[in-house]
Amino acid sequence: MSQPPPNGFAAPYRPRLAAAAETHWSVADGEWLLIEGFLTAPEAATLFQSLRSELDWQEEVLVIAGRDVMVPRLVCWYGDPGARYRYSGVSHEPLPWTPVLSEVRAAVEERSCCRFNSVLGNLYRSGQDSMGWHADKEKELGPNPVIASLSLGATRRFLLRHNRTREQLELGLTAGSLLIMGGRLQHDWRHCVPKAPQGAEARINLTFRLIKEP
Repeated sequence: MSQPPPNGFAAPYRPRLAAAAETHWSVADGEWLLIEGFLTAPEAATLFQSLRSELDWQEEVLVIAGRDVMVPRLVCWYGDPGARYRYSGVSHEPLPWTPVLSEVRAAVEERSCCRFNSVLGNLYRSGQDSMGWHADKEKELGPNPVIASLSLGATRRFLLRHNRTREQLELGLTAGSLLIMGGRLQHDWRHCVPKAPQGAEARINLTFRLIKEP
């Protein structure tokens, strides 16, 4: 695979490969591209089982408003040497890429035309696991970061809310879908994955990032 270009995301967005279904939104202060069918259903199911059993999933405690808070999901952090990431008072040293994660990264880079050197994994064990309102705007990511988010397993609601206008949007992230977020989205919007009804099955989310040199 040829070397992907430096990260850049600006409308009109022109990915290299065709996809089953694409939705490109340019909103006030940001944009995203949702690619449904980035992976086929069998590919997504196989990858889900592989990642669930092979990755080093950990419970995590964050410091929020001076309090220790147990994260309501399991997490893991993989990446290139030196791709350290700090959020909510916790520093993350990257584990080395697994062969499977390396293959997924290559496919995501080719599809997005962006380069990534790290990935944050989230395992939602049931509908009771969730992600609170936040934005991926840590200094390590630089201005206007591009985040590529691959969903596997159960479909979950993904909400976005504008910081100033309070406008709120909702996406349903299905297994095998790839969501690419860019522009000023992380600076001017927040997003979350709320709890799901009882009985919801497990979900894995991989968010690929480019950690910048300090």
